[in-house]
Amino acid sequence: MRVFITGGSGFIGSHIADRLIARGDEVMVIDNYETGRRDNLTPQDRLTIIEGSINDVALMEKLFDDFQPEVVVHAAASYKDPDNYIGDAETNVKGTAVVVKNSQRTNVKRIIYFQTALCYGVPQEQPITLNHPINPDATSYAISKTGGELYVKMSGIDYVVFRLANAYGPRNVSGPLPTFYHRLTNDKPCFVMDTRRDFIYVTDLVDIVEQAVDGKGDGAFHISSGKDFSIKELFDSTVKALGITMKEEVEVRPRHEDDAATILLCPNRTKEVYGMIPATPLDEGIERTINYYREFGIQETYTHLRQPDKEPAHAGK
Repeated sequence: MRVFITGGSGFIGSHIADRLIARGDEVMVIDNYETGRRDNLTPQDRLTIIEGSINDVALMEKLFDDFQPEVVVHAAASYKDPDNYIGDAETNVKGTAVVVKNSQRTNVKRIIYFQTALCYGVPQEQPITLNHPINPDATSYAISKTGGELYVKMSGIDYVVFRLANAYGPRNVSGPLPTFYHRLTNDKPCFVMDTRRDFIYVTDLVDIVEQAVDGKGDGAFHISSGKDFSIKELFDSTVKALGITMKEEVEVRPRHEDDAATILLCPNRTKEVYGMIPATPLDEGIERTINYYREFGIQETYTHLRQPDKEPAHAGK
């Protein structure tokens, strides 16, 4: 199968690329390396890596014409600056429109799109079902990602939209875990927000995405473990994996006004269709991730949420 992965050198995209190449698929990835890393993918047979932007209309037309993908996995996204409304719209809305129009033009069989759970706004139910109203009014990231989802739905192409809980694992550089690691290993103070989140380990996510690439399922799904953890539990597990002893208990701060107290997604439809929900224990997943950070390091971490101080110790959905 020929699969075109946008954002293919990013956290999720690179893991999907590795999985598909290992099973024999032909994979092309495009990435502008705004948040992706060059060392996330190793040059190999059946992999073509393109440095460029999905906003480059002429480039995207050429890539679709040359590669003729059967499936598009659209993982590219702008999220690193919560005040970059224009950049978010250019990538998440316009860029998705470019992907969709080229997919229509070249008869792509299926588009797989990744959406943020922030599309629901402040949750009106727990756990959040797929019938929950879409209300992405809290962040530029959520607004623009929802615009992209609507273009995918409107395309007439067979599609799957995965609305994600907080994905973590090797290569992840956004959210609380890499931030905690970076600060704890550089002797910087930490605090945690008084929020709870559902965390999914990246290979569990890829197990489901692989089935979608092969044509299973249609429409919207949650990729969620169905359990939520406090950010402090995540912090404590990070400390444990690092093998350090805190001199005092970490400070717990009230959540920001644009940050939901709890985001817990109902995984029932995913279980029914794909036969699984993410199941890697949090401590096990964090230990694997910490081992990756130790080997490859973290130069910079990102968040789509506004932070009250200039050196945030927690950033997450």
